[in-house]
Amino acid sequence: MATIALEGMRFFAYHGYYEEERILGNDFILDVYVNAETVLTKFTDDLYADLDEVEETLKENDMSLKEIGIKRSKKPEKDKHRPTTVNYETVYLLCQAEMKEPTHLLETLVENIAERITDYFDNVEGVLVRLKKLHPPLGGRVDNAWVMATHGEIEIPMFGE
Repeated sequence: MATIALEGMRFFAYHGYYEEERILGNDFILDVYVNAETVLTKFTDDLYADLDEVEETLKENDMSLKEIGIKRSKKPEKDKHRPTTVNYETVYLLCQAEMKEPTHLLETLVENIAERITDYFDNVEGVLVRLKKLHPPLGGRVDNAWVMATHGEIEIPMFGE
């Protein structure tokens, strides 16, 4: 299991409850943390693996796919091109696509992002999404307002800011 993270993605977008927020737009900072099964990276230094090749390597060491926690797909063609990790470029593009779609609530937006990531990758165990809206129009000085959503099982290593 590994955590793949993108922190500090910056977007100018049109999200907010009030119409003027959706017209004028605002700056946002997005952080995404993805827990994914990455055991296949031990057998290939690539984003994708052929499970037949991995199985041959395992047999040479008297091991099986089951022993490393990998199940074959019901669709054999998927096993020829199985993700070994989560491509963070793809995560960025999924986030970018969601940020382009205006929403009234930031809560809706972070839920949509988390769902899009978990739906896209087969090996994702959990996702945490945190979105900061910089200098929200509240009539006073506020650095940011933020919302967070999680899907599935997620463990985030905490590092100093």
